[in-house]
Amino acid sequence: METKVIRRQKIQYRIRKKVNGSAQKPRLSVFRSNADTYCQLIDDVNGVTLASASTRDKDIQAQKVTKTEKSKMVGEAIARKASELGLKEVVFDRGGRLYHGRIKAVADGAREGGLDF
Repeated sequence: METKVIRRQKIQYRIRKKVNGSAQKPRLSVFRSNADTYCQLIDDVNGVTLASASTRDKDIQAQKVTKTEKSKMVGEAIARKASELGLKEVVFDRGGRLYHGRIKAVADGAREGGLDF
């Protein structure tokens, strides 16, 4: 019998086979723990993280709102950092999780911030 963790890992590997980031179009990887949401812009060709944002950032952590609303702020923050790097397009990587709730909130925030994917 498969555990939830193993099942999600298989989904992650399947997604990672298709989704690759480059310097011009990095991968927007989203990780969600029970308490926080993290996202990174990753250049898979060179294996470097270009920018990152999370709900642990001081300005986002200070807000007294729900976790979903904080996740949307994380998306807006990563979009702001991407525009500073001169990036407009990214490839979205939901990290093996379903596209709803906090994962969708990050994507919506990033789109509102000006990222295309």
